[in-house]
Amino acid sequence: MTSTVQRTSGTDETLYRPGRWLALSVLVLAVLLVAVDATVLGLATPFLSEDLEPTGTQLLWIGDVYSFVIAGLLVSMGSLGDRIGRKKLLLTGAVAFGAVSVLNAYATTPEMMIAARALLGVAGATLMPSTLALIRNIFHDPKERSLAIGIWGAMASAGAAVGPVVGGFLLEHFWWGSVFLINLPVMAVLVIVGIKLLPESKNPVAGPWDLTSVALSLVGMVGVVYAVKEAATHGPNGEAGAAALIGVAALYGFVRRQLTLPAPLLDMRLFRHRGFSGAVLADLLTILGLSGLVFFLSQFLQLVQGRQPFEAGLAELPAAIGAVATGLVAGTVARRFSVRAVVAGGLGAVGLALAAMTLLGQSTGYPLLGSILLVVGIGAGFSFTVTADVILSSVPKEQAGSASAVSETAYELGAALGIALLGSVVTGVYRNFVTPAGVPGNAASAAHESLGGAVEAASALPRQQGAALVGAAQEAFVDGLRLAAGVGAAVLLATAVAAWFLLRGQKLADGIEH
Repeated sequence: MTSTVQRTSGTDETLYRPGRWLALSVLVLAVLLVAVDATVLGLATPFLSEDLEPTGTQLLWIGDVYSFVIAGLLVSMGSLGDRIGRKKLLLTGAVAFGAVSVLNAYATTPEMMIAARALLGVAGATLMPSTLALIRNIFHDPKERSLAIGIWGAMASAGAAVGPVVGGFLLEHFWWGSVFLINLPVMAVLVIVGIKLLPESKNPVAGPWDLTSVALSLVGMVGVVYAVKEAATHGPNGEAGAAALIGVAALYGFVRRQLTLPAPLLDMRLFRHRGFSGAVLADLLTILGLSGLVFFLSQFLQLVQGRQPFEAGLAELPAAIGAVATGLVAGTVARRFSVRAVVAGGLGAVGLALAAMTLLGQSTGYPLLGSILLVVGIGAGFSFTVTADVILSSVPKEQAGSASAVSETAYELGAALGIALLGSVVTGVYRNFVTPAGVPGNAASAAHESLGGAVEAASALPRQQGAALVGAAQEAFVDGLRLAAGVGAAVLLATAVAAWFLLRGQKLADGIEH
């Protein structure tokens, strides 16, 4: 803290709120809730494929519909939190998240699973903007806030690590639905403790919540993302074109409406700040380059390299370890050097790590894979922590919910687009593999839907024939994964260059806010 600030008992209580670190511990429980849910699904995919028998397209929908819905609602929910209170929205969303997790756990058809994941997205949209907005309002010292954001990001990474390990253990001892039920005890602790520890905060002059803007935002985001997914999966067609037109028209209407409303859902003037816009763009493109590969990595570890779920979860730990370690020191490093050096350097490291993934093969040893994941975690920990700090520091604290929502929307939209685009690269290459001679038509059809389908179909064939089918499917899957890694690397390296210019002159604050 700066020595120029005169501290009195009154300002102490305002600027250094008692119990603020305990309040932060409650907020990171919400982050854990979302992070664990996102990562356990990847490990559960082979089991879910065997039980529900989804098509390849349905499997992609199960993976990304959560992100589609949450991306469409984040801005609206962030703004709602600014109006009705971020604590109230967070605790309500946590209860809903836990309840809908039960519906996910007991889904009996692919369609039911897709619907349950969509409802989970509605609940999830209330959580993440509220957590970051409350951090913005609890921590007035920028250096403390940087550390708090680092802890917030580190716990998100820890959740991403805990998810596969705990999920792997559950998958080896229970059925796949159990991975969703682990949300319930976390949700219960969050609500019970949060009621007592979290302070309420909102924008006292936010104005009414404009439902027309909410509808335009939802239709626009879902329309555009669906169009990208449809075009990536099936090529440009009338359905994709119609969805794109509807989505773009709705987003145009949303922007126009925000510029005319006296109390907009999202203040578009935020984007005039170059640092804010640059940080948002960096987040979106980074997640786009990473998410599609992360979604398929668990399948690679289990279905290609033959690891058990628990072992596959442990194999992914280096990424989380790197992200936790760097997230805690990212603010200090950015003040010591510069924001753009840390963000661009982190993104460049992730891009180079993804480029190294183009060398992966079916028999690649773990030292190479573990090293790649460690570098990905280190780079992501630096870049995401600093960009979150830039986004929150660029706006008045009354607009923290809206700013946090923009940050989270970029994250979720990038995840949805990454799974849609890079996932479609993987599946597009995979579906073209040549079926070994003598494999029955129904088995060949199931094998071309997904790698999990190929393993399942092979189990009903004679051993030699089944092994040939699985071998051909695994080779095609790895070919698709390498191509997607190359695309992801190009996106990340280009984003690193863009961040270097867009974040020029950007600094993290040092003085305490009154």
